[in-house]
Amino acid sequence: MSQTIRVKPTHDGTYTVYRGSEVLVSGLTRPQAEHYEASLGLLPSLAAARGPATLSA
Repeated sequence: MSQTIRVKPTHDGTYTVYRGSEVLVSGLTRPQAEHYEASLGLLPSLAAARGPATLSA
């Protein structure tokens, strides 16, 4: 089950990105935090587009 990614402001004017209750990154500007949040949302789509991973010797 995938956990919600969210951006929350902090008391010092920066932003923190969370996955569920886990802090992923903090101390960002709002545009940086939103970009990071958006890039995390793309990861499952990119992985599905690539297909299954294969190992080669």
